[in-house]
Amino acid sequence: MQFGRYYEEFEVGAVYRHWPGKTVTEYDDHLFCLLTMNHHPLHMDAHYAESATQFKRNVVVGNYIYSLLLGMSVPDVSGKAIANLEIESLRHVAPTFHGDTIYGETTVLDKRESSSKPDRGVVAVETRGYNQDGTLVCVFRRKVMVPKKEYAAAAVPEGVDPERPSFPEPR
Repeated sequence: MQFGRYYEEFEVGAVYRHWPGKTVTEYDDHLFCLLTMNHHPLHMDAHYAESATQFKRNVVVGNYIYSLLLGMSVPDVSGKAIANLEIESLRHVAPTFHGDTIYGETTVLDKRESSSKPDRGVVAVETRGYNQDGTLVCVFRRKVMVPKKEYAAAAVPEGVDPERPSFPEPR
């Protein structure tokens, strides 16, 4: 199984559909809110959401949906990344609710070789998240620095598979 891509393996226009999707539970949403200290009642208080908001139910915190999609994209996009350089834009297009299932896909927008280091390049991508009905809920653009294959292979000691590092022997 491939985990990430080298610079040469990205093609402008390629679309990677991330699998599997993730059904967002109330627990997921509340735990994320508590971990990040976002205690807004829109996310945490069902009575408040029902009586005082347009949606009449809790809305999943947007940063969880963004984080979920970013994580979904790692095996296809940034699994070999040297660095995540920039989040160029982030838009929450539609609300997500408990019980919704999120699916993601990423399109390669651009790629360029590094101007300062010949062993790497920068890839620009756009990731889109959809719910189970196909409604776009989140879209973001980012730039990732990834190694070139020839340099990565030269940097690995003989007998070591960079795709599957060895683990210490149990004692």
